[in-house]
Amino acid sequence: MLHSAIKVAMNKQVKLATLSAVLLLSTTSCVSTTATQNSANIATANTADYCHSQGLEATYKNQNTQQRAMSCMLAEIQHYQQKDKTPQQQYLAYKAQAWLNYTIHKDSMNSRSLTGTEAALSAEAILQALKKGSENDIMLIQDIPASSALMRPDLWANLSALKDSGAIINAPRELAFSEVALIWAANEQCAKNSRQAGTHFRMADRWLEQAHEAFVNAHDDKTNVAIEALIVRYFEQYASLDSTNDHCTGQVLPPLDRI
Repeated sequence: MLHSAIKVAMNKQVKLATLSAVLLLSTTSCVSTTATQNSANIATANTADYCHSQGLEATYKNQNTQQRAMSCMLAEIQHYQQKDKTPQQQYLAYKAQAWLNYTIHKDSMNSRSLTGTEAALSAEAILQALKKGSENDIMLIQDIPASSALMRPDLWANLSALKDSGAIINAPRELAFSEVALIWAANEQCAKNSRQAGTHFRMADRWLEQAHEAFVNAHDDKTNVAIEALIVRYFEQYASLDSTNDHCTGQVLPPLDRI
């Protein structure tokens, strides 16, 4: 398959770390009570409401204010991940969870980087949209933020093609986790943390393999041939945008009709 050929050509051998698997797989993640006061500052007036509205103050009483807010946000996000929600709601809820996991990891590492704060703000923006019922206003294919870059164009091509083909119906969690993993990986690469970058690229690859398999199993041969061709088209576009110098300044992802 063309998709497989691209993956073989672009694949980089990396080591999978257990910690990252736990962070991205967990749907009930908790913030470490030993983390420092360097927690991301989720700077809106709504953060105080997350625990109060759910009666979780006592559950997370040993955490600082921002850790408590993130824990309660994770608990609330689970409501939108249930099977009775739309694929768009599930996808965005899983994406918000992945962003919070990113923030929690940065906090646990005592990171002074602003990326943890940005990730927390991204998660909160998604949660607020879900609460307001305005999730359909969020574009499915979004540009890569300034703290990251387009690396592994083969994986980004797979992600965009799957989204374009409606795969969030088949794999909302896998697409959400793979997207944040790709952003996370590039950020680590730009910070010269090659081992961590490799871990998250491998995680993204695994999630995308699962999403691709779920899509293929749910569609006929004609549709599956079409998505392989779409992956190649996206790859051809993204390959020229690949940040080969490991420099993170973000990346606009132009639609295919601009080629």
